[in-house]
Amino acid sequence: MKHKLSKFHPPIGLRSKVAILSLFLLCLPWLGYQYVWEMEKYLRYGQEKTLEGTTQALATALHERPSLFDIQASFLTQVEQGRDLYAYPLAGPIQLDGKLSDWASYRHRSINYGEDHLIFKRSADAPLNVSFKHMVGKYAGFLYAFFEVTDPHVIYRGSNSLKIDVNDHLAIATLAPDGKFKRYIIATQRDGWVSSYKLPENPKKRMPVTPELKIQGKWIKTEAGYNVEIRMPLDMVGSKLGFAIYDVNNKQTRTLDAIVGTSAIDDVENLGTVLVPSPEIESIIKGMSHNSSRIWVVDKHGRVLAKSGDIRTSSSVWTRTVQDTPDDSFWGHFKRDYLHRFYYKILTTPPKDFIDSLQDSTVLKGSHIKNALAGRQGSTWRLTPDNKAVILAAASPIWIDDKVMGVVIAEETTHGIRTLRNKALEKLFNVILTIMSMGTLALFFFASSISSRIRKLRDETEEAIDSQGRIRKTIQGSEVRDEIGDLSRSFASIVGRLGQYTHYLENMSSRLSHELRTPVAVVRSSLEHLSLQQLDPDTRKYVDRAEEGVSRLNMILNNMSEATRLEESLSQAEVDIFPLSKVISGCMQGYQLTYPNKEFLVSIIQEPLTMSGVPEYIAQLMDKLIANALEFSTDNTPITVTLTAKHRHAELTISNFGPLLPEKMAEQIFESMVSVRQQKAQDKPHLGLGLYIARLITDFHKGSIKARDLQTPDKNGKAGANLVNSGVEILVSLPYIKD
Repeated sequence: MKHKLSKFHPPIGLRSKVAILSLFLLCLPWLGYQYVWEMEKYLRYGQEKTLEGTTQALATALHERPSLFDIQASFLTQVEQGRDLYAYPLAGPIQLDGKLSDWASYRHRSINYGEDHLIFKRSADAPLNVSFKHMVGKYAGFLYAFFEVTDPHVIYRGSNSLKIDVNDHLAIATLAPDGKFKRYIIATQRDGWVSSYKLPENPKKRMPVTPELKIQGKWIKTEAGYNVEIRMPLDMVGSKLGFAIYDVNNKQTRTLDAIVGTSAIDDVENLGTVLVPSPEIESIIKGMSHNSSRIWVVDKHGRVLAKSGDIRTSSSVWTRTVQDTPDDSFWGHFKRDYLHRFYYKILTTPPKDFIDSLQDSTVLKGSHIKNALAGRQGSTWRLTPDNKAVILAAASPIWIDDKVMGVVIAEETTHGIRTLRNKALEKLFNVILTIMSMGTLALFFFASSISSRIRKLRDETEEAIDSQGRIRKTIQGSEVRDEIGDLSRSFASIVGRLGQYTHYLENMSSRLSHELRTPVAVVRSSLEHLSLQQLDPDTRKYVDRAEEGVSRLNMILNNMSEATRLEESLSQAEVDIFPLSKVISGCMQGYQLTYPNKEFLVSIIQEPLTMSGVPEYIAQLMDKLIANALEFSTDNTPITVTLTAKHRHAELTISNFGPLLPEKMAEQIFESMVSVRQQKAQDKPHLGLGLYIARLITDFHKGSIKARDLQTPDKNGKAGANLVNSGVEILVSLPYIKD
């Protein structure tokens, strides 16, 4: 019989347990991931040291070469924005048209010059009417500059005037590469191409002037004032440079009202500096062929002297390491179409594009640069503003006369290392998934084999013994030489020996009945002869008692043989179709006549409940059940008999008020030779065969029989009241043929 487990605690099979245990295999990818993560740390450390070595090698090439650095700009203790100019590298030549459209992508670098950059003002109380926006740039050997001047009164040079400085004009002063102080004036008589003039070397003289054709530009009047675009060769510009706008507002008097400029231009000492990115340094770092990194060279103020490379399109050794040829095989397509989609829900693919905030920077800052300016190598990691890329930057100092005059900076992304890590994890996951899949399948099939063998052994054991404990069939022992096979063979041996013993017990009653009938007959005949003789009263008393004992012994033998005869007759019985309701009703009418002093409460369904079987055996079943109910019922209490139909089964219930079932005896009372009567003097012998015969008849009709305590409401008799046990009821379920 299969034992029913609680619904709140469902059983967990071997396959489920093995599946749960196989989850520990998930530790393998975690351990592999941790290993690759540690490997990535070491690769990053290696990349950091490699990049530091790159900067150190480039810095070595620039050591003790002061000619590469602007003496006036790079050797300053500090720079002042607006006064010390920076010539930004331009992507292309500027078209000199005065419209400033070519400067659109650089306008954010321009500086406003106004009150804070006032050089001269004729009247301290008069408002300043002039201001301008300005920046300089470098492209292909030329220095470009624009001036967007705000001036409500634009005064041009007179058409017949020999003077060039009594009108609005632009003045330029520089310390030329040859070490001479040179000044220039740009003035115009009308909108269009400007006229450039070179002033005398003496700063106190402004005449005579000579035309300077190398300086070109255009002057265009605007609603707010005028725009000036100029271009001059770099070989005319030294390390010092200054620009100034001269404002004249009265056309009649042509008196100078104000001067606003980047610096004073009347003396070389007052000039600001200009830093032009060094083409010599740029050629050196390009000649080193370090195109896998972006290289910067900055002066000690952090201003960029040269730049080479692009971190977006770098092809570092890390990137080249993981480049492989496409795999067009089935496995290659499977990895790309399925596995990689799963992997890259966890892994991150290096982005092809990201925001580089330092792409066009002219001034660099950072802890690595600070350390390099202090004479130590430094490196740092930073995230791009969009958090898509990690950039490594390393810096090394450039020494000139035991002083740090600049810094070499190299930058690389970690895309190569991240790609290398992803490739390593892909291979690791492929191996782990293969091992886990094969291991899990092997464990699953192993557990399935074990569980199927155990279930087979369980099913054979349950089929070998029926619900009453009788041996129905033998167990075939397994030939597998393991623990389960050994258990199977032990069960087969146990069931075999138990079957022999059960067979002995089942046949014992018939053998006893057969063997005891002869001596009982001898004793009975002897007593009969003895009773025919003349006996005294005392002797007669003992003879009567002996005859009574022989009668009881004969009744026991008859009861013992009854079960045996019934089993034999059931095996040879011919079934018939009969109405169950009519058989039960007829039996109850007979019991009411036979036991007039006992009350019977009968409720029988009107339907005939036609079934297949032997009606005489059903009547014998009723005899045993009613006899049992009569024997255990208390006086003055009824016996209730009901017959109903439920789910194509006839439900026969016989209940009586009286003692309850002994504990754990609800099923055992239907076994042979089992009696639960109290051990006291009884007028009839009881061998516990009545309910056993009832079970045999029920089983023959493919039904079921069970006993349980009768539950009735308490004495208050209210609906929904607490139930109490007050007797026993027998429930018989028999299948019937539905019309």
